[in-house]
Amino acid sequence: MSQGAVARFARREWGPLYGTLKHALATRGWRAVPMTLGAVALTSVFQVVQNQPWGFQFVQNLGSVKASDPLWLALLRTPLSLFVPALDLPVWGALAQILLVFGIAEICIGWWRTLLIGYLATLAGTTYARIGLALGPDHPLGLPDSDRLVNDTGPSAAVVGLAVYVCWQYGARLTGALVVLVMIGEVLVKNNLAGKEHLAAIAAVLLLCAARSLLTHRPHPD
Repeated sequence: MSQGAVARFARREWGPLYGTLKHALATRGWRAVPMTLGAVALTSVFQVVQNQPWGFQFVQNLGSVKASDPLWLALLRTPLSLFVPALDLPVWGALAQILLVFGIAEICIGWWRTLLIGYLATLAGTTYARIGLALGPDHPLGLPDSDRLVNDTGPSAAVVGLAVYVCWQYGARLTGALVVLVMIGEVLVKNNLAGKEHLAAIAAVLLLCAARSLLTHRPHPD
């Protein structure tokens, strides 16, 4: 592929997204992403607190969601679960994901849509866990009973869902497809609850994108 072709592809794939980000950061700087900075701060606080002898159970009670929880309790905890970092992953990874993806989303689609879509993606993953356990380990979409006590994915389902949504909104179709393929690869390599929750989050966001497309292009009656 020639250099000119690469440049044309880059402009087509990332041009609108890059232009929006460049303008917002050049005119407002960090003031363009106040919600994202708050999310990073909240996640950092949760990380510090849950690593204290007195704080682990406190954070679990606030924002830890498991399929074994009563549904009402899971729904009550789910909003804060977006900001509780996974115990088995380095916290810097979660903070970097939130800063990058939440920040891009906040600039491109606004803070309230970012939170709404992030919540939808996280809720889809949490809901899938219950459905997967009901289907059982012998079903292709099922889960073993041991996953009943596994914490949900924390911020990562929201991050994946937001990445796919922003790519769709700004026409970065190949980038969005790559995100989906990477998540499928994650499940094929490491078939665990977190990976399947990521796919559930993507499925929910893709359904939202499809619904928006249908509503946008639906013909108006004369």
